[in-house]
Amino acid sequence: MRWKGLCVLLLVAVVPIILGQKIGDPYKILGIHRRATLPEIRKAYRQLAKEWHPDKNEDPNAESRFVEIKQAYELLSDTERRQAYDLYGITNEDDHMYKQRHDYSQYARFSNDPFEYFSTHFRTQDQDITLFHKLSVTARHFENNILEKSVHTPALVLFYTDWCFDCVRSATAWRRLVEALQPLGVTLATVHAGHEASLARRVGVHGVPCLTVILDKQVYIYKEGLASLPKILEFVRWKFPYKLVRSLTDANVDSFVSDFEDNKVKALIFEERQNIRLRYLITAFHYRDRVSFAFVDITSRDTQNTSARYKVQRSMDTMVLLKEDSVEPAATVSTTEIPTQTLRQLIEANQMLTLPRLSSQSVLDTVCPVEWRAARRRLCCVLIARDAHAHSLRVLRALARRAPERIRYAYVYAHAQPDFVHALANGSGIDMTTLEHRIVVIWRREATRIHYEWLNETWPTCAKCHPDELREGGARGEEALRYHERLNETKRALEQLVKRLLRPTEVVAYETRVQELVDEAAAGAVWRAVSRLCEWSERALSALRTHHALSALSVLATVALVLAAGYFMAYLIRVEEESVQRQKEERRRQNGAKRNNNDPQPEMRLHELRAEKYNGLVRLQKPGCRTIVLLVDMQSRVQLLSKFHKIVWPYRKNKTLVFAYLCVERNVEWFCRVLQLSLGGGELRVNARNCVGTVLALNPHRKYFCIYHAKHPECTKPHKRMSRMTVSLGGRAADPEAGAFIGFTTDPDSSDEDHYDPPLLLQENLLDGLENWLDRLFEGSTHRYYVNYWPDMTTK
Repeated sequence: MRWKGLCVLLLVAVVPIILGQKIGDPYKILGIHRRATLPEIRKAYRQLAKEWHPDKNEDPNAESRFVEIKQAYELLSDTERRQAYDLYGITNEDDHMYKQRHDYSQYARFSNDPFEYFSTHFRTQDQDITLFHKLSVTARHFENNILEKSVHTPALVLFYTDWCFDCVRSATAWRRLVEALQPLGVTLATVHAGHEASLARRVGVHGVPCLTVILDKQVYIYKEGLASLPKILEFVRWKFPYKLVRSLTDANVDSFVSDFEDNKVKALIFEERQNIRLRYLITAFHYRDRVSFAFVDITSRDTQNTSARYKVQRSMDTMVLLKEDSVEPAATVSTTEIPTQTLRQLIEANQMLTLPRLSSQSVLDTVCPVEWRAARRRLCCVLIARDAHAHSLRVLRALARRAPERIRYAYVYAHAQPDFVHALANGSGIDMTTLEHRIVVIWRREATRIHYEWLNETWPTCAKCHPDELREGGARGEEALRYHERLNETKRALEQLVKRLLRPTEVVAYETRVQELVDEAAAGAVWRAVSRLCEWSERALSALRTHHALSALSVLATVALVLAAGYFMAYLIRVEEESVQRQKEERRRQNGAKRNNNDPQPEMRLHELRAEKYNGLVRLQKPGCRTIVLLVDMQSRVQLLSKFHKIVWPYRKNKTLVFAYLCVERNVEWFCRVLQLSLGGGELRVNARNCVGTVLALNPHRKYFCIYHAKHPECTKPHKRMSRMTVSLGGRAADPEAGAFIGFTTDPDSSDEDHYDPPLLLQENLLDGLENWLDRLFEGSTHRYYVNYWPDMTTK
């Protein structure tokens, strides 16, 4: 037996040498890497086949090159042949030795070689996950196809990796799942979590194998094992929109089959079951935009009249499609289990009402398709209506039943599609108020551009006439007779208009561009939230009626008990906190009363700047501190100090500011000396009375000050202050009247052509602009006057 195993290994080693040169390396031929997926192989083959096709390429080696590309593609597209090439280098498709290599696995039972056992085990594993590789898709395909199409087609995607023993054990369950759901119209695919790690993270995959259900662009993760197929199907069923299929009885069937305001065809599913089959549920989800589905349980006593009404057999599943006429079904199919393909073919042929309403852009594209060729133009006769119960719609519906292939009839609500109706009215110059009950014949040459003509006659209406009597000739009264005659004339006029517009050489009168129609079935954000809340509440109630009601009630009771205990604990904590807070407030109130009685809170103080305090307020100030000084006299002292105190009160907590006042009668010489030092020396005459209301911001450490006065050019005309100061300081430094730029001199005359003489100010208005000046002071935008030293202050 050992000699036989050695011969087999020797033969496997020799075969690549003999047969490996017939085709060559297929990966190099197609220009792909060895880990290329099947879609990548197909893409590379299409490009190379198009390039090297003998009919398109004049190269003499094009034919042989094309055959080589085709052989390489056939080898790599076959999973077994590709695996044989990857393992043994076999490229000859006529050699069946690689297909029979598993026959030698029977010797593993008797062989004592452990290597042979493990090689056989892993080859079996590779064979088990073949289905995973066949259905594998990329992240781009997942997002662009599976996720986008999940609005109408549900999908099951399994995430897996190589060398995953749990994935191998789940291969059989996955194969059964594919065989059960793929014929029902469900998309089944796999994603290699190692190759598409970013997609796995976005989806929320934490381990493999991981089954996900994609429905309406939402990803739901199935957190149990794949062994139980009924649990998976039940999980999928619960993810469909709630009340996607309505349950009907004899009590509510009339209201369902007679209400076509939703602009959908009605589909009735009859089964001898309490719940609808998954195949019909998937079909209802696929056509939910066009068809409204309902389920009838034949075994129930409440549905016997409905079953007899549509002649349903007990032992078979039946689907009945109804349009506007609920008495005569548009289509009926009955069998033991209706195949999905039969369901879709029947619905595709009857997915639109006889007289549909243009309620969305998709309906417009279906009823009035785009046709740019004039010889094959398709016309759509649209009635501008107000409601769906008008007699005009019933008569127009009779015309729609007999309409030829290239003519379609529809109606539109003017209040629901105002942009569409406005475009038609503006393009033809017709008043909007006269469009009701008018018919327009439309030819959609492009998606956003239409050609159209109006029917000259208004479509007649008769509220007192029954349309069935008119068709049978049983109408009575003069009004009904006039209506009948006018209706016939309007029909003939419409027929002539349609025949004329169907001619290829006929030019349509009007042309306009239209926007996309509003989706009348789309719900707002508030309504979606309310619907979702109602859906969850109804699902909870329905779950309580099942055999899991006891466990659900137990969970709810536990949650309620935990919430009650948490609320009680929070209540006790809140009571304790309120008690502690009251005690703190009481102690604070008592301490405040004691403080008010014993130590009154000090207010902001204004220091008087005189010789005794001069060093402490000016010369010995710390760096970064400033002294704000107000100049007053005995007459204005009380009034100006009160207003100054009120203005600087907001700055009382700033520890870098010291507020003071200066009596100019006693210290005018010090103020004059400060001004002289800032002007560069020279004689200066200053009137003490004119200095009242001046505010000095002294920076003792940096030896400069900023000045405020109502007549100061910086306060009267700030935008010209720098030019004035430059002229005053530079050209008149030796002039005794050089202080005129501040406004303190006795002589008001000035030879400056730009001199600005502000109006006379009263004493109570001297500090009106101080607040704004203080803001600019702290911003650093005021002018600074520098001194070499601070002069001494002497007392007279």
